[in-house]
Amino acid sequence: MPGDEGALAAALRASGVPPVLAGRLAAYGALLLEANRKVNLTGAKDGAALVPHLLDALTLADDVTGDLVDVGSGGGLPGIPLGLATGRRVVLIEPTAKKAAFLARALRECGVNGEAVAQRAEVAAHEGRFREQFDFATARAVSRAPTVAELTVPFLRVGGRALLQRTVPEPRERRALEDAVPMLGAVLIEERILEGDRRVFVLEKREPTPARFPRRNGVPEKRPLCY
Repeated sequence: MPGDEGALAAALRASGVPPVLAGRLAAYGALLLEANRKVNLTGAKDGAALVPHLLDALTLADDVTGDLVDVGSGGGLPGIPLGLATGRRVVLIEPTAKKAAFLARALRECGVNGEAVAQRAEVAAHEGRFREQFDFATARAVSRAPTVAELTVPFLRVGGRALLQRTVPEPRERRALEDAVPMLGAVLIEERILEGDRRVFVLEKREPTPARFPRRNGVPEKRPLCY
C-alpha cells in the first residue's frame, strides 16, 4: 500500500540504504505486507517490523556475485532483496503453492531476474536444471543447521557457497553442522558474527554432492545429519 511504501523507503534511507535501492525494496516490502494480510508470508505485520528483515537480507549483498537459489523462500527473504541489491538471477524454492504464486508476482512486479519454483527442496535439488547449478544458496528461518546444509549444498556448483543466516547454535547443533558438511562435499569456512546473536555460517562446496543427498521428502528435517 502507498503508506507502507513511503514509510518503508524513508526508514531504509535513514538506515543508510541508497535512495534508488531503498525505493525498490520499499515497493517489494509494501507488496509483501499487502499480500501478508491474506497469506501468511512473514511475521512482520507493518513496515516498522519489516525494515530489520530487509536490512538483515542486505548483509549478504556483498557476498552474492553470481546466481542465487533461496531455499524455503516463503515471502521472498532474503532472495528478493538480494536480487534487487545485486541484479543477479534468483531462483526461489517454495513448496507452498500460494506462497510460490506470490513470489512469482513479486519477481515480476519488482523487476527481479528469476523464477519461483513450487517444489520442495528435496525434489528440486535432484533435477538437472537446478542441481549443482548455482554460485550461492541462502535459507532463512529453516530448521536446524545440518538440515539447512543438506537442503542447500546440493544446489551449488563446486566452488559455490551457502550463506546460512542463523542465531548462535547450541554446541550439539554446531558439532552436527561441522560433521555433516563434509558428507555433502562442503566445508565450513566462516562463522561471521553480526549484531547480537545473529550469525552467518558460510559453507564452501569443494566436490560434487553424493547423489543420495538430499534425502527424500521430510527426512532431512526429521533426521538431521550427524545430529
